[in-house]
Amino acid sequence: METLRVELGSRSYPILIGQGLLGERALFDQHLRARDLLVVSNTVVAPLYLQALEATLQPRRVVVTILPDGESHKTLANVERILDVLVANRFGRDCAVAALGGGVVGDMAGFAAATYQRGVAFAQLPTTLLAQVDSSVGGKTGVNHPGGKNLIGAFHQPVIVVADTATLATLPPRELRAGLAEVIKYGLICDAGFFLWLESHIDALLAGDAAALAHVIRRSCEIKAEIVGRDEREHGDRALLNLGHTFGHAVESATGYKEWLHGEAIGAGLAMAACMSRESGHLTSQELDRVTRLVARTGLPTHVTNVKPDVALEHMRIDKKVQAGRIRLVLLRAIGSAFVTADYAEPALRHTLATHLG
Repeated sequence: METLRVELGSRSYPILIGQGLLGERALFDQHLRARDLLVVSNTVVAPLYLQALEATLQPRRVVVTILPDGESHKTLANVERILDVLVANRFGRDCAVAALGGGVVGDMAGFAAATYQRGVAFAQLPTTLLAQVDSSVGGKTGVNHPGGKNLIGAFHQPVIVVADTATLATLPPRELRAGLAEVIKYGLICDAGFFLWLESHIDALLAGDAAALAHVIRRSCEIKAEIVGRDEREHGDRALLNLGHTFGHAVESATGYKEWLHGEAIGAGLAMAACMSRESGHLTSQELDRVTRLVARTGLPTHVTNVKPDVALEHMRIDKKVQAGRIRLVLLRAIGSAFVTADYAEPALRHTLATHLG
């Protein structure tokens, strides 16, 4: 087991990475001491791992709620279902909520924990690569709205993140590829050496090589923990973690959260962010080719054919990074060097959308 920490003063917490951790009772006894625990999972993950987790959590009082799977179900209505279970079982402020699943489960369970009795303890038990490398760390919780991605939510840090890498053995190839989009993002924003490593090891990652996957989980969590530790609520550097997301979220919103996995939309978003960086005179043609090639080798889309550029632009206008009516974008000066800017030419943005959407 490897242990990292997100340093946030009194709210600091560990990220534990290793095989078989969901079966480690001592680990949960040390870090999750609530007597009453609500486990939130979904219809795909629960049949695989819930029974073993319940055995690990004994002799606590464990209540379970199982939600439908998929981004289209990340709604206030399903958060209300979680809250109803907490109220019906008379859980107090000393309870805890544990999210067993991917990013959708984690976002909803975390939002419920943030709002129930003004905040109760929360544990992230991510079972997808995307959740293990990204969404389980950092305390962003919330739900989608028909008008935009993640528009309703709260910051609520977990007390622990348990990334059991054994769960990746049951991950469908499409979900594995989707998770790698966020991994590529980390290399692009601040670690050119990591991006180079990914170019050399992408085949091993796609084949599910355990050592390669463990390396990208650890490095991704290191980068995110460092950034969150210095900018918890996205007033500065944390916005860099949104590379590709303004574009990708627009794709998800425009298709009703049903056509694309989050990571697939982010793959296309990374290609668009790289193109926009080149259009703005920052990224070289060679670097643009490297980004596009790695996204494509991962099996992620670099073009989206079922979203019109004007529709995507309208969704981008309500992105959370918009200030004074101006869309702020995360762009690349080079591979490994990202920055946030509203200083770009509107024709460059429209050209980027036109060449990647249609």
